[in-house]
Amino acid sequence: MNDDNKNISVGVETTTPPVIHKNLVAKALSHLNPTQLTLVIAIIIFLWQWVDAKQQITQVQHILAQRLAEFDGSNKANLTLNLQSQELVRELGGKLSLLENKYAESQSQRSALETLYQDLARSRDQMVLAEVEQLLLVAGQQLQLSNNVKAALIAMQQADSRLQHLDRPALSSLRSSINNDIARIRALPDIDISAVNSRLDNLISIVNHLPLLQDIHSEQDKIVATTNAKDNSWKSLLKEFWEEIKSLVRIENTHQEEMPLIPPSQIFFLRENLKLRLLSARLSLLSHDETSFKNDIKATQDWIKLYYDSRSTEGTQAISILQKLSTSNIKIEFPNISGSLEAVRHYRASLEKVAR
Repeated sequence: MNDDNKNISVGVETTTPPVIHKNLVAKALSHLNPTQLTLVIAIIIFLWQWVDAKQQITQVQHILAQRLAEFDGSNKANLTLNLQSQELVRELGGKLSLLENKYAESQSQRSALETLYQDLARSRDQMVLAEVEQLLLVAGQQLQLSNNVKAALIAMQQADSRLQHLDRPALSSLRSSINNDIARIRALPDIDISAVNSRLDNLISIVNHLPLLQDIHSEQDKIVATTNAKDNSWKSLLKEFWEEIKSLVRIENTHQEEMPLIPPSQIFFLRENLKLRLLSARLSLLSHDETSFKNDIKATQDWIKLYYDSRSTEGTQAISILQKLSTSNIKIEFPNISGSLEAVRHYRASLEKVAR
């Protein structure tokens, strides 16, 4: 019973203060007029708003602190990135300045190379023109001095090839002049110099074997003497007597040429002079001097008929070759290529003026 009463009393004690508090509030509110009540309500609302605002401010401060912390972290990261970017910019600036220096150096080298290339191009053009001039000089010498048409044609074709490799439009007129001279050289008549020269070589080899007329007559006299020796003595005596009688009266034809008698010591020189005539004809052939060539051939033919037996095998062969040679036409009117040579010299002089 006591315990229960204690519990009840305790329970009463624990529940009594709220009731007393409520009563006090109600009692206090009952004594307030409407104005005071309104003021109290306003104060309560203000306090509530103040507490709520404070909580919100605290929450905002917390959020702001978090944001500031995040911003501080991002700011530090941005600062690090900014430092790195600044370092990178400095490196790029150094590289850019280095590239600018390299570019300026390359530009100067390029201008120097262009100047050097232009100088080399001019010197190359002048060198090629000098080669062309030399080739044209060689071609002119081959035509005028040695009459070598093939060598002159080869030299002029090489000169045209040199100009073609330059590929300059200003050289078109010069190449046209050279090509015209090449066409004129190609239009020259084709003379078989080697065949004519071969015939002259055959004649020179035949000269050593040509029989002399006086040798043939002496052999005939020996044959007659041998025949007379074989006859009877009284017949030979009659013949000698008759020859003596015929020698008392001599009838000669003054218009008939006598066979020239050559001493044995001069026979060698006769053959050598004949060879010299043929060698002179060869020189005339190479120089295309038709007049001298035919004169040498005619003199050789006359000498063979006069001193040698033209009826022998060697004589007949020699006369036949000489007749063929006498009808050969070896005269050629060579073109003058001085126009092309002067054009090359004029163009070369103009290049030298530009270089100065």
